[in-house]
Amino acid sequence: MSEPLTQHRGIAAILPRDNVDTDQIIPSREMKSVSRDGLADGLFAGWRYLAPGARDPNPDFVLNQTENTGATILISGENFGCGSSREHAVWALKEFGIRVVIASSFGEIFHGNCIRNGLLPISLPKETIARFAVELAPVEIQVDLEQQTLVSARQPDVIIPFEIGAFAKRLLTEGLDPIALTLKSREKIEAFFEADAPRRPWVYSAG
Repeated sequence: MSEPLTQHRGIAAILPRDNVDTDQIIPSREMKSVSRDGLADGLFAGWRYLAPGARDPNPDFVLNQTENTGATILISGENFGCGSSREHAVWALKEFGIRVVIASSFGEIFHGNCIRNGLLPISLPKETIARFAVELAPVEIQVDLEQQTLVSARQPDVIIPFEIGAFAKRLLTEGLDPIALTLKSREKIEAFFEADAPRRPWVYSAG
């Protein structure tokens, strides 16, 4: 279960790179357990810090810059989240405070992991993303998942639509993962088993 996401307003930090893979999002050396907790410190560790294994901030990295403090939206380039299927990449982004990632395309598995963990991935054309990246300055963005639109504070009169599948939208707006969604039908499932057991007792035999 995640916090439902219907509307979100936040500062967008801009990471102008293509092919940001999951090992760059959360290097393997930073994954010390299978828990979802404690991963934010290792987010983009290879870029956020001056040396591997150290915690001296790299002042040139976008998330270390004062104007991006508290950023909850990340804007990047093509094929964001490519590489391995590690779900830790999404967990690290979310624990850091990122709720929305905007890119021109995503790694397929990463995209699915976002949906299942309450992080909204928005795909937009390169030209649209370029509008946000003017001078790489931070920008405040209003995201409306119910209406599937976003608006930049720089251009408040320009409404930008985005696409998202109906199933993914439901999971995000209701704060569900697939298991939690299934459990919403628990009464119907239990009723089916109760009625089915007398009809097919051999199916339920422990032997």
